[in-house]
Amino acid sequence: MAFRNFGVIGSTPVVRNNFSVNESDPTDVFQFQINSTRNVNLALTDISAGDDADIILYRDNGNGIFDSGDLSSNLVVGLANASGNRDDAINRRLDAGTYFAEVRRFAPGSSGSVTYDFAVSATAPNSVSGYNNLLPREFELGNLSGDVTRGNNVSNVDTSDTYSFSLGLFEGVNITLSNLLADADIRLIRDSNNNRIVDSGEIVASSIRGGTASDVISNIRDSGNYFLQVNQFSGQTGYSLAFDHFTTPEA
Repeated sequence: MAFRNFGVIGSTPVVRNNFSVNESDPTDVFQFQINSTRNVNLALTDISAGDDADIILYRDNGNGIFDSGDLSSNLVVGLANASGNRDDAINRRLDAGTYFAEVRRFAPGSSGSVTYDFAVSATAPNSVSGYNNLLPREFELGNLSGDVTRGNNVSNVDTSDTYSFSLGLFEGVNITLSNLLADADIRLIRDSNNNRIVDSGEIVASSIRGGTASDVISNIRDSGNYFLQVNQFSGQTGYSLAFDHFTTPEA
């Protein structure tokens, strides 16, 4: 088992690439601390083709050691177990303390060594500057060749949802977040260096209207790959997310 202690983490993502688990060594554990209430963001990405791995997040039982006491179900504070080699993500508001993120090989979906990349950050809650800065492909929409609508929710136990999609030549999209019961916002990102982190200059557009007003990003018409994040600002709410596809006049 690989074990890494990241110490106190903050908004700057901590990234570890090209880790692996296998039949004889099926788990890796990453320890970290937060000193105040934070939105903790975990991403497990680039899982090897044909394989599967999951993340389980534990709160330390108080002794600072990852042991049987932490494996008690009442200390599990997060679980991400997307099927196959799809990205896994945990985005949860947590109190100050020590935590252990366990990456676990999922045997029925894996054979041999499973490689992956891992990232973690802790951002300020109820803050536009503290939105999730990791880019897992939680919900993959593929190329937008027509209108797409999705629904989900954000809350303290799932503070962010990330959608990936692409636009081809002469295609465009308008994006609307609606049917809100609390404040949530959207932002559109192009990961130009493909590091799966929101870096400076990569936010294409955002909408941060207050309260339950619908958020809108309009007239996106450059071809390429995008990430659309729905971020909780405060409270708990379901939402409807509409991608309205159009063909540009240049076609």
